[in-house]
Amino acid sequence: MRLKKLLYVVIFFVFIVIFLYVNNHWLVVSKHVFESEKVPASFDGLRITQITDLQDALFGEQQEKLIAKVKTTNPDLIFITGDLIDSNRYDLERSLQAVRGLVKLADVYYVLGNHEVATNKVSEIYEVLSSLGVHILANESTVIERNGERLAIVGIEDPLMGRTTEDMLEMVNVQPDVLTILLAHRPEVFNTYVNYEIDLVFAGHAHGGQVRIPGIGGIFARGQGLFPKYTAGVYEENSTTMVVSRGLGNSSVPFRIFNLPEIVVMELKKK
Repeated sequence: MRLKKLLYVVIFFVFIVIFLYVNNHWLVVSKHVFESEKVPASFDGLRITQITDLQDALFGEQQEKLIAKVKTTNPDLIFITGDLIDSNRYDLERSLQAVRGLVKLADVYYVLGNHEVATNKVSEIYEVLSSLGVHILANESTVIERNGERLAIVGIEDPLMGRTTEDMLEMVNVQPDVLTILLAHRPEVFNTYVNYEIDLVFAGHAHGGQVRIPGIGGIFARGQGLFPKYTAGVYEENSTTMVVSRGLGNSSVPFRIFNLPEIVVMELKKK
């Protein structure tokens, strides 16, 4: 009888270990389509791959599993929307292993998150990423052209840098006549993005609510509290669409539950 009970305990323990490993290491790809009349014909079919909140997580040796998974998405552009590192266990080199692979796949655009700010090493992070060929968007915008048609990519820093979201959006000078894609770490200020009539927003930060209840959603997110509204998927209001990635890593809470690490792919379609 004791041996039988011990066997049950061992089986239960093994199950928990496997369950936690899968929940924190099994990479999934979520695919979405953004359809709009503002999408220039030359950019119809453009594929954007978003990764966020890596936070020093490791996916295979030299991040090879993460890089390989992103490669399967056939990206035209790659967006990194903050928290590339974790301020509690700062290991920039581990995250740079992923970046070195990503820049070989497509042009990479980056905005910082709250964890980069918390390290007080923003300048160092910017410098290293720039040296690898990453496009840093620090309250800046850039325009991509194809066959005489344009779209704008805008990036704002995390509010912990000392500016409000409104101030930063004023700095980038959003142009209403050009499709505007915004990289921003925080989803909880969705109403501000709507007020500034941003067409398409990529955000992270919420970690999918960290622990997700099937059929209900995430339990907690910083900046939103219990049962947060913006944790994963696509949100639409007026002319603004926001996609929120569940992200890849963890911070103060070491485990993701029913919340697999996520890579987001958004394809642009001319309406």
